[in-house]
Amino acid sequence: MSDDGREFVEHWCMEVGTRAVSGSPLLGLAGLCLGHTARRFGHLGDDALGLAKSLAVRAETDPADVDGRALDGYDDVRSFLHLW
Repeated sequence: MSDDGREFVEHWCMEVGTRAVSGSPLLGLAGLCLGHTARRFGHLGDDALGLAKSLAVRAETDPADVDGRALDGYDDVRSFLHLW
């Protein structure tokens, strides 16, 4: 939350969120961190926004695939980026 480099944070969330295997707790963590990034900076790039949504959909569909933290992260994304 204190890092000033949004692109750096997004980059690593994207790396983790696209490379971790199904069922890895890193997937939910990546989604949660994208939510925190949206809160901190008020912006996400298009790819990061798409990943946050995708992880949330996967978590809703199969919690054994992606844990519920991705849903919490996407709630933050929608709230702080006014995507309701």
